[in-house]
Amino acid sequence: MSTESSAIGSVEGVSLYDVDNPAPVIEPPRKRTGKTPKGSRTNFEMYAWLFMRLSGIVLVVLVLGHLLIQLVLDGGVSKIGFAFVAGRWASPFWQLWDLAMLWLAMLHGANGLRTVINDYAERENTRFWLKMLLYTATVFTVLLGTLVIFTFDPNIR
Repeated sequence: MSTESSAIGSVEGVSLYDVDNPAPVIEPPRKRTGKTPKGSRTNFEMYAWLFMRLSGIVLVVLVLGHLLIQLVLDGGVSKIGFAFVAGRWASPFWQLWDLAMLWLAMLHGANGLRTVINDYAERENTRFWLKMLLYTATVFTVLLGTLVIFTFDPNIR
């Protein structure tokens, strides 16, 4: 029995795909219709994809650095309390470090969830409202977290 075959994807001499048996056509999840808007020329999805990769790398550095410094070099979880945070946030360096973690983590997560919503919400109306809820929660969390970082008062009574 000859093991050579001119067809692509042969298994034990049996051709899976050839001229008479072409590969099946895979349909896109949602086909374009007459109502589907033409693609924009901004390449937003490419920039969102690139942001996910770059922000993920920066987040790994920020979070691992945060854990190393907070938990290993500064004495562990037992040392963390109100006074510890007040001492940290007295320095603009630590405020910016935590701010970068907050912003990147929220935007990274929101971008990922936006992709999941686009992939799995079938109705346009459902997609719209889920994304509006996501954007509202993201903006609220980022603004509130930024406000807390920069207006933290250790002398609160």
